[in-house]
Amino acid sequence: MEPKKNPKADVGRNSSLYFVIGLAVVMLIVWRGLEWKKYDKGNDYDFALNVEDQLDEEVPMTEQIKTPPPPPPPAAPEVIEVVEDEEEVEETVIESTETSQEEEVMEVEEVEMEEVEEDISVPFAVIEDVPVFPGCEGASNKKACFQEMIQKHIRKNFRYPEIAQEMGVQGRVSVVFVIQKDGSIGNIRMRGPDKNLEAEALRIINKLPKMTPGKQRGRAVKVPFSIPINFKLQ
Repeated sequence: MEPKKNPKADVGRNSSLYFVIGLAVVMLIVWRGLEWKKYDKGNDYDFALNVEDQLDEEVPMTEQIKTPPPPPPPAAPEVIEVVEDEEEVEETVIESTETSQEEEVMEVEEVEMEEVEEDISVPFAVIEDVPVFPGCEGASNKKACFQEMIQKHIRKNFRYPEIAQEMGVQGRVSVVFVIQKDGSIGNIRMRGPDKNLEAEALRIINKLPKMTPGKQRGRAVKVPFSIPINFKLQ
């Protein structure tokens, strides 16, 4: 006798459908596993150095002063009187300024000319002898060493203000300072999204050490330098 099979008991009837569904589920699980990300707790800080980034100076608004119109000229007299010129005018005699050999000539002492030092400011990118950061005296590329030491100084002294962290304030503070002719730091200007971030940038720049001043044609000059400090919460 031949065994009889029930058509409803055919397990291979929908095998292709089950295979497609299973394949889709497996691909979905694999895709979600690849896209899974895990973030560490804590704050990361990014630092950036851009020598060419200069601050834009704000031009103060000037108030135009309106000057009153000039008074009208006096009216001409209706009758013009003609006055006869009867007075004699004495002629002025111009004396000669030439000296004779008989007159003594007074000797004039030599006048010492004092040299006035010009307050010259040369940008960091074009100066002949860049300022030397302490520790870069023996470096072959003093400009690159200067920038590297500035970055190290910022990373070493950087502290994110707690009040700025609580308020979620972040952004970039652009700082411009001048390396004076004696190597000290002065004329610090800042622009940023928050006063607390600007105060922190000022504190960092004030901690810069005294440097060897930059020179142009052998003379010490002022050297302005700009650097952005990024405050970023993650």
